[in-house]
Amino acid sequence: MSESALPLKGQVAVVTGASRGIGRSIAMKLASEGADLVLSARGVEGVEAVAAAVREECPDCRVLPLGCDVSDWDSVSALVDRTLEEFDRLDFLVNNAGITRDNLVLRMKQEEWDAVIATNLTGVFNTCRLVARQMLRQRSGRIINITSVVGLLGNAGQVNYAASKGGIISLSYSLAREMASRGVLVNAVAPGFIETDMTAAMSDEAQEAMADSIPLSRIGKPEEISSVVAFLCSPGASYITGEVIRVDGGLATGC
Repeated sequence: MSESALPLKGQVAVVTGASRGIGRSIAMKLASEGADLVLSARGVEGVEAVAAAVREECPDCRVLPLGCDVSDWDSVSALVDRTLEEFDRLDFLVNNAGITRDNLVLRMKQEEWDAVIATNLTGVFNTCRLVARQMLRQRSGRIINITSVVGLLGNAGQVNYAASKGGIISLSYSLAREMASRGVLVNAVAPGFIETDMTAAMSDEAQEAMADSIPLSRIGKPEEISSVVAFLCSPGASYITGEVIRVDGGLATGC
């Protein structure tokens, strides 16, 4: 493959929550465009499987699978240190790690609130803060935070998840302003309903009802998220920062 077909060659991407679904798709897409990868998830077995798939499809790609709990500062610090030891640079951070603990607010337990905020929001803060020093030193870098249309619209039974994803949006806006003068771009991607393990477990009737709520009348595919993430990492996105890009089939338009 020609160098021009590999716009991310020689650059290093860290992808959290990379063991399945959207995270796996992002990893495969960035590798296909030439990036070397550090893939993390709480369980290292999952990212080791993704790393094997990356090596099979993109044998020139260097890939390092690591276990990491993004809610834990020391775990994230070890992830970043290991990345720099292995590659001596860090160009892209894709914050995809996230969990749900759905419940109506009157039934929501404190631990359900705390767990979601710790992983989804504090986890993004931890990774962003720890990679910021390296990116500012390089005077280059891209941070892409995966939020959700639920962070824009809210959703019954998900006050914890909505709060965490809305917080990611505000964090991204603020961080974009802080880091722009050093050439570091920060954006967020807000998926709508996407084909994942969660949607696959739903009944056909529930999936049809979900699709009926979307102007494009279908559930999205993980590849439709990873393509946007790859664009935000590309040279073509060099004048985009502080944006939230919805990839939701029109769900949040109100039409």
